[in-house]
Formats: sequence, structure tokens, C-alpha cells
Amino acid sequence: MVACWLTAYPAFSQSDRSGNREAAPSADALTRYLQDLFPVQTEGIDYAAVYDALAQLYTNPIDLNAATRDELEATYLLSERQLSSLAAYRAEFGDLLSVNELQAVPAFDLPTIRKLLPFVTVVGNSGLFGTLPTPTDNYLILRYEQVLEQQKGFSEALPDKKGKLPTRYQGGSGQWYARYRYSRSRAFSLGLTVEKDPGEVINWQPSARQYGADYISFHGQLQNRGKWRNILLGDYQLQIGQGLVLSAGFVLGKSAETVQTVRRPTLGARPYTSLSEYGYFRGVSATYAVHRNLDLTIMAARNRRDANTAPDSLKTGVVATSLQTSGLHRTPSELDDRGSLLETNVGLHLLYHTPKQHQLGLTVLQTTFDTFFQRRTLPYNQYEFTGKQNLVVGLHGGYIWHNWNLFGEVARSSGSVTNSGGVGAVAGALASLTKKLDLAITLRHYDRNFHSFYSNGFSEGSRTINESGAYLGLKYTLYRKLSVGGFVDYFRFPWLKYLVDTPSKGVDYLLQLRYTPNRQTAFYGVYHEEHKEKNLTVDKIKAVVGTTRRSYALTADYRLIPGLRFRSRVQWGGFRYAGQVESRGFALVQDATLDIKRLSLSARIALYGTDDYDSRQYVYERDVLYAFSFPAYYNRGVRHYVLAQYNLNRHLDIWVRWARTDLINQDTVGSDLDQINAPQKSEVKVQARWRF
Repeated sequence: MVACWLTAYPAFSQSDRSGNREAAPSADALTRYLQDLFPVQTEGIDYAAVYDALAQLYTNPIDLNAATRDELEATYLLSERQLSSLAAYRAEFGDLLSVNELQAVPAFDLPTIRKLLPFVTVVGNSGLFGTLPTPTDNYLILRYEQVLEQQKGFSEALPDKKGKLPTRYQGGSGQWYARYRYSRSRAFSLGLTVEKDPGEVINWQPSARQYGADYISFHGQLQNRGKWRNILLGDYQLQIGQGLVLSAGFVLGKSAETVQTVRRPTLGARPYTSLSEYGYFRGVSATYAVHRNLDLTIMAARNRRDANTAPDSLKTGVVATSLQTSGLHRTPSELDDRGSLLETNVGLHLLYHTPKQHQLGLTVLQTTFDTFFQRRTLPYNQYEFTGKQNLVVGLHGGYIWHNWNLFGEVARSSGSVTNSGGVGAVAGALASLTKKLDLAITLRHYDRNFHSFYSNGFSEGSRTINESGAYLGLKYTLYRKLSVGGFVDYFRFPWLKYLVDTPSKGVDYLLQLRYTPNRQTAFYGVYHEEHKEKNLTVDKIKAVVGTTRRSYALTADYRLIPGLRFRSRVQWGGFRYAGQVESRGFALVQDATLDIKRLSLSARIALYGTDDYDSRQYVYERDVLYAFSFPAYYNRGVRHYVLAQYNLNRHLDIWVRWARTDLINQDTVGSDLDQINAPQKSEVKVQARWRF
């Protein structure tokens, strides 16, 4: 059969992933994939974390011969039929000789293989310690970025009439970033990330837990050393079960990929390399193979969390009232919150798995704070966590039957106060009903007092709490070049929410049509509509009313001549409170990318207009490697940028990005300390990567 494959199909070019990345596929493949995943923005998705996980996957591709089904599923590129077909092919014929051999795997088609190529590889087995001296990634990245116009927070502070100086940012206006990585997929990884945000101070003050830059992240990892499957020191996340206890990394939820993204793959502990300064553990995690079918993971971590504090009811101490997730420490008040809450986590995960990828797992996580945690006394906070200690226990499972993937998880939280003890549960199925039709069904219920700080289960909101819902997603290939996908999601919130003063409900649905006449051209359209309830105040009378948000997007991606690619996009939509005038917005976007040998140039010009912030338009922007940009276009104006990447030699890559926004309906940009007293904002970014 392999001989037939060698003669029957044209070969794909594939770069040498063993260290020399000069011939690697253009990062444009990653950008195009992200643009397809994010045609319209939806709530509850950490887009920066998704991008970081995808960028790491791009630079550390999966070995097709060693990858588990969950690792392949995390790309969200393969259907259940294709995953089952690849597993059966490997079982019958053994390891793949090359990525080109995917063309011989039943159920795989050329468009899917082309999308998959940047994220996979085939490598040989180098033995127990043979891979340690040969990293596939060994690089240093340095980046600097700056807003060219002066923002209020960096202006001179003049005293007011009472002689009091106004608040200003403590540090300089530049943003600095550095990352070093030395790694080999499935073998080892060493990493260090350092960042200073605009307005922050570089300071060496160990008594205040600051060692130079404001944010420092590090990790060391060993994998597949005998029975030790994974050992991680430093900063890490864990992706386990359906995310009701531990969830991290590449989790999309509701998106343009309407089927594969509803299930969370179990990937275990992974290094944390994102610039988001929250949502990770700092400590140690280790996974040991107790038996060939039974893995035990233990973890322990101590993190300093940013939190608002306030005097307690007796005025004898303080309580933490909320967690801060911005990671910004520029003003005296932000510095007061920095690391004010010490959090300790201990946990374990016991996973039983079979060669057929059936799973059953038990997860336990205990979180302890050094300060009593109590949110402000407001109606919607009535069932929020209160106390110093929280325990979450979860049971998850998965079963593969032909082209069906059944999954589920149930978890219960218990704390040191009476309002804990809630249950969270999610269950669903992915199926390839035919070669052309894929299906996803998911049911979920999260009690209003289900408290799980590191969860990210499938949901409408940004937190796995106070929600029930049912989701149905379909994807149908009419024929090889034309496909249609869509979902409908019904949800309700049994208790109050922020800006929603009664229990509420809603429905969300999306329809996408994609036409690919050839490998150089693609057209697709997206329609997204969401109905929710929200507070509205009219004539000083506040009521909860229905809202409707509609989004439309039409995109053409095409190449006129070799090396020159265009992407044209028009999107529009509106937001309306029941009984009120609709707020409307639009964006017209034209992108161009030119590749000339070692030089890659990308540019955009966008014309947009919105009635207000409610009708803002989100459009994904191409950026330098490991930087993410998904800004909201609102007001009326023009946005344009130019991005240049030059591969100077086999060691050095350089990126330069210049972007500017010009508003035509107001005289200032931004607000508060970020305000610019001019109708434009210009940004410049320079990055260099040295590959050793």
C-alpha cells in the first residue's frame, strides 16, 4: 500500500524540523489558520492563550508516530473519522516514514493535509537519553514596542490647586520583552520569559519580590525518562478532562470550528510561556507511569496573586475582595495590589487509559489563601467563594467507539464556608456520521456555588459557574470544495450576574459557508447572532431586557501571482437593547502579503465606523512571532499597519511593525491615563530572534 501511495500522489515539501528552520513553512500558514478560527469574536475565549499554544505547536510540531489522540485532537484540524483512521493505519502498518504518507491514510484529503503540515512532523526514536543533546528549538527573542504619541500617564505631573500631584505611571513608556527557549518536543524544555509593560519600573528590590523586570516566568521540563512521563519545575498549566478542575492552553469553545472545539483534550502538565500574568502554577508537577495503563500526576505550587484588599468588618485586619488579572503594575494603587495574596495549590490526577484511547480519570485540587477572601457585598456575589480554602474533586472519562467520541466530567467543590458545595458537570459526543457529516453535542450544568479557580469548561461565559446549556454543532462537506458549518447553543444563568440583576437566559447561533475552488483561493461567509439579557436604565428606571447582537463577515483569500497574497474582508453588524435604537458598525479591510526570498511584507488598510462601543468590530491582525493582536475597531477612522520580516541568515530573523489609527470623529484617543490628546495613535514594534 505504501508503494502505491509513493506513485499515486504528488509529494509535499516538508522542512527539516530537526533544527534547521530556514526551509520551514512560512508563518503565514499560522496566521491564515488563526484568521479562519477567529472570523468573529465570541465571549469566554482567552485568545492570547489560544495564540500562544498554537505558536508553540507551530515551532514544536507534533510527532505523528508518538502523538496521542488527544494531542492530535488539540490541533482541531482532524475529524473523529480521520483520527480513528490514522490510529488504525498506524496499528496496521507501523510508524509513518514521512508526513507525505498521510496521503495514504483513508479519510485524509489534500486540503486537510495541507492545513496540518505546519503542525506535525515525523522523527525517529533516539532512545532513552539520545535526544537530550539535540534541541529542535534553541533561540533567544528580544522585542521592544512603543506608542509614539505621548499618553497622559507619561506626561508631566503638575500639582492641583491643593498642591496634590495627580496620578502618573511610575516607569517609562516602552515595553520590553525577552524569551529564551531550549527544547525538544517530547524530551525536554528549558525556558525563560521576561517582560516590562509600558509604565512599569525595572527595579531590583527582593524585599518587594521584584527582581529586575516586573514579570519573570521560567520552567524546566523532562519528558519520557523511563517511567517518568513528565517532570516540570517552574511555571506550568495542566489540561485535564473537560476542564472543570484544571484547564489551560488551547481551548476554543464556541468558534468557527463548530465541531471539534467543544471537547477538551487531556494533555497533562505543559510549560507556561504566555505573557498573561495569571492563571498558571509556579512550583512542581510530575507524572509517573504506575502501570503501562495507569499514570499518576502530582502537583504543588505557591503563587503570589494580585488582589484588591479592604479592611474586614471588625477593622482589625484585611480581606481580599477580588483578583486582578491585568498584570499591570504602573500606578501606586496597582503596585499595592501586586502579589498581595499568597495562594497555595496541591493536587493529583490519576488517569487510566487503554491503547484504544479509552480514559477514566480522578482529579483533586486544593487551593488555600493566606488571607480571607470575600467579595463585595452585592446581590450577584451572594454565592461566590468566601473563605480561605477550596477543594475541588472531579471524575472524567472518555470512550471511543468507531467514529464516535463520548466524553464527560463531573466535579464538586467544597470550601470552608456554607455557600460552597456546588456541582459542575459536562457531557457530550463528537461523531463523524458519514464521510461528509460531523456532529457535536454537549450538555453542561454549573451550579451558582460551584467554585473552581483553574477551570475553563465549555460555557457561554468566561467562568465555569452559574450556567446551564445545550450545544449542537454540525459541519457538512457538500463536496470537496464547498463546506457548511454551524451551531446553536441555548443557555441560562440561574442566578444574577454582573450587569444582569435577575436570572437570565439566551441563545447563540452561527452559520459559516466556505468555498475553496483551488489551493490558492478561498471564500467564506459567517453569520453570527446572539440573544442575551442585560440591565438597561431608561429615565432612571433600571430593568433587565433582551439584547440582540448580529455579526456578518465576508472574506476572500486569494493569490494573483506567486508570492503575493491578498485577503479582502467586509464585516458589519449591530447591537440592540429591546425597544431601543440599534447601534451599528462596519469594517472594510484589505490585507496584502508579499514574500520575496528572505523578505516577507504584510500590510493592511481598514476603514471602519461604529455608532458606539456596543457595535465595535473585532478584526484579527498579523503581528510579530509570539505577539497577539485582536483589537476592537470603534468610533470612526482608518487603521493601517505594515509588518516586515527578514531572514538575515540561518541564525537571525528580524521583524519591524508599524501601525497607526486615525480617528475622524473625535480629537482624542483612549481614556484616563492612556488618553492621547490627538486624533491618532501610532505604534512601533521591533523584534529579533537569534537561533543558536
